[in-house]
Amino acid sequence: MSQSETTKPETHESGSQQLLKFVVELGPLVVFFLTNARAGIFWGTGLFIVATLISLIASRVLFGRVPIMPLVSAFVVVIFGSLTLFLQDELFIKLKPTIVNSIFAAVLFGGLAMGKSLLSYLFGDVFALTEEGWRKLTFRWACFFVFLALLNEVAWRFLTTDQWVSFKVFGIMPITMVFAISQVGLLQRHALDKTGGA
Repeated sequence: MSQSETTKPETHESGSQQLLKFVVELGPLVVFFLTNARAGIFWGTGLFIVATLISLIASRVLFGRVPIMPLVSAFVVVIFGSLTLFLQDELFIKLKPTIVNSIFAAVLFGGLAMGKSLLSYLFGDVFALTEEGWRKLTFRWACFFVFLALLNEVAWRFLTTDQWVSFKVFGIMPITMVFAISQVGLLQRHALDKTGGA
């Protein structure tokens, strides 16, 4: 009984933290979009780098740690954003989503190949799933990251720079949210029973 009582506050706390994390991680994209609209891709990229680093600091201060996915994304933003500015070539910042999503997909697929569902290490404190559930969820997200990488490759080739920035901010985020919501059924089917025991 006391176990189920302690479980509930944790769930509520992690839920509010997830919302705050979403706001912190969305900030750099909003800065990128607004600056690009007013001053162009190079100013947008410069402030995107700064905003991304501030976002990491905010995560550290607010949550006591920096999540691995934003950390990897920030690393690629700094590298490819810097190349964009130094070489004055917008191609590098356009390749960033392809590189990041490809890395995530490769890591998740690699973990599965070694018999590990790596999402359980990232979100085990938020969801309680069976091993099969974590395996399926990890596989689906790995496939989704491949889809996002391919989608970005198509987008930057066929859209103007301004259209690509808008798509990155207002297209990718809703697509990701729709995909995440579509996994609720899997989460429910493979949820561990916290109340009883079997």
